[in-house]
Amino acid sequence: MATDSVLRIATRSSRLALWQAEHVRSCLSLRHSDLKLELVPITTSGDKISDRPLTTIGGKGLFIKELEQALYEGRADLAVHSMKDVPVEIPKDFNIGAILKRADPRDAVVTNTGVPFSELNLTATIGTSSLRRKSQLLAMQKHLVISDLRGNVTTRLRKLRDGEFDAIILAAAGLQRLGFSDLISTLFDPEQIIPAIGQGAIGIECRVDDFRTQALIQPLHDRTSGFCVAAERAMSAILEGGCDIPVAGYAIVTQAGEMRLTGMIASLDGSRVVRDEITGAPENGNELGRQLGENLLAAGAAAILSDLRSGP
Repeated sequence: MATDSVLRIATRSSRLALWQAEHVRSCLSLRHSDLKLELVPITTSGDKISDRPLTTIGGKGLFIKELEQALYEGRADLAVHSMKDVPVEIPKDFNIGAILKRADPRDAVVTNTGVPFSELNLTATIGTSSLRRKSQLLAMQKHLVISDLRGNVTTRLRKLRDGEFDAIILAAAGLQRLGFSDLISTLFDPEQIIPAIGQGAIGIECRVDDFRTQALIQPLHDRTSGFCVAAERAMSAILEGGCDIPVAGYAIVTQAGEMRLTGMIASLDGSRVVRDEITGAPENGNELGRQLGENLLAAGAAAILSDLRSGP
C-alpha cells in the first residue's frame, strides 16, 4: 500500500502505455507536488501473446487483468488504461475514477507509399486487428483484403515498412501521442468509420474503497469526456460488445450542449450494417446509451448478434 507521500501508478509496459502513464503522472504532479509518483510497468498477457487474434485468447480484458491484480494486492494505487481496451464490465472491487479530456477519437490510415486511402488499389491489403474496422471498411469497399495485425504501434509500423501490408489502420490518438502524426495519410471522419467505444480517452482505475486515491485523481476528470464515454459503454453493454463483436459507438456534446450518440453493429463481412443515433442531455448519457442499444437490437442488431454467436 502507498504511504501518504507515495502514489503508485500501474501501467502496461508498451511505449504508448508508458506515455499515457507519464502523462497522468505529470497531471498529478502539477496538482500534488508533495507526492512521490512511481510508475509500476507490467507486461500483460495481451502484450505477451501477439501472434493470435484477441478474439481467440480471451478478449481485450487481457490488457488490464494484471494491472487490476496489482491494485488488488496493493502493489499499485491506480492503473492507467486506454478506455477502448477496458471491458464494459469491470470487477466490483474497482471503478474508473477519472477520465481525462479525450484526444482525437478517429481512426487513422498509414500507407506504405504515403498515398491517401482513396488512392489505394481496390484490392489493397489492409492490416487491422479490429473487427469493427474490418466490417466498416468492407462495407465501404468489399474487395479490400483485410489481414489480422497485432502488436504495439511500432511493431505494426515495422510490419507495414516490411511490405506485409499496403496500409494499416490505427487509432489516431496513439500515433499522435508517439510523434507519428506525419505518417498519417488519411483520418476517417467519425461519420464514415465510427470509432471504438472510448477511443482516444485515457481512464484511471482504482479500488472502490480507496477514497484517498479517488480524491487525488478527481481533479483530472473531464466531465464532458466522462459523459460521452459512459454513454458509449452503456450502449456497448446492451449489445454485449467486445473485441469479438463489430460494435462501434461515438458520442459528442454539441455547441448547444446536447449529446449526440451514434452507434453501429455489423456483420463480419460488412454486408449488413445497422446504425442509429440518439440525442439528449449529457448527464443522461447512461440512459441514452442503453436506449440506443435497445433501438439497434430492434432494428436488426439482434439478428446479427445471433448469427455471430452461431458461427459460420
